[in-house]
Amino acid sequence: MRAHASDRIGRARRPRKKSKKKKTGSVKRWIVHRLLLVVLIVAALSWLAVLPFRWIDPPITSFMLQDSSGRSPLLHEWTAWNGFGDVMPIAVVASEDQKFASHFGFDIKSIRESVDNFNEGATLRGASTITQQVAKNMYLWPGKSFLRKGIEAWFTLLIEATWSKQRTLEIYLNIAEFGSGIYGVTAASEFYFGKIPAALSDSEAALLAAVLPNPKQFRADQPTQYLRDRQRWIVTQMQRLRREQWITLLE
Repeated sequence: MRAHASDRIGRARRPRKKSKKKKTGSVKRWIVHRLLLVVLIVAALSWLAVLPFRWIDPPITSFMLQDSSGRSPLLHEWTAWNGFGDVMPIAVVASEDQKFASHFGFDIKSIRESVDNFNEGATLRGASTITQQVAKNMYLWPGKSFLRKGIEAWFTLLIEATWSKQRTLEIYLNIAEFGSGIYGVTAASEFYFGKIPAALSDSEAALLAAVLPNPKQFRADQPTQYLRDRQRWIVTQMQRLRREQWITLLE
């Protein structure tokens, strides 16, 4: 009789264990569903921050809002794509990202080379594409961190999926920093050369493009020997890109 009673107690307890497992599974599913919902909301909101600028010219960027140059007001004037001519776009691509027309936001080969050089003891260089720089300047903050690079990568993918290559380059030409409180090619060309962008020579455009890796250190009005060497190299690359009719890849 005692054994039978023990069996009944055992049978009574088993359903409770199953009920506990079901409850735990329900909690896990609830957590997963909520996390997926959060991810979808963040993805939608970030995409909505990118989509309008496929047609609307951004009046200001995150980097402009964080500018610490002390220049007031900042020098910045928007210029439409047709106002640049064909010199400055090629100069910027020659300097910053010669695979711009063919990649999907990332230059994998340059990233691998940068990592390999770093592993060998060299300084880690950016290897950022023009699209990555647009993502950073438009939406993020200066400095280096894995968090920022991760967010930058996400916005880079959104930009590549949403804007045309020509639109991305147009925005970059208008928001890139060319000196202390000087943003965009139009402001830079007028400040340094007293010209509109379409009137720049190859040499002048190359000099402006040469400062882009570090506009806070390099100055187009006080070029160092390094900057002059880089300027000459960019002019050579511009000539090669013209022979390859690179600009037609954006059309």
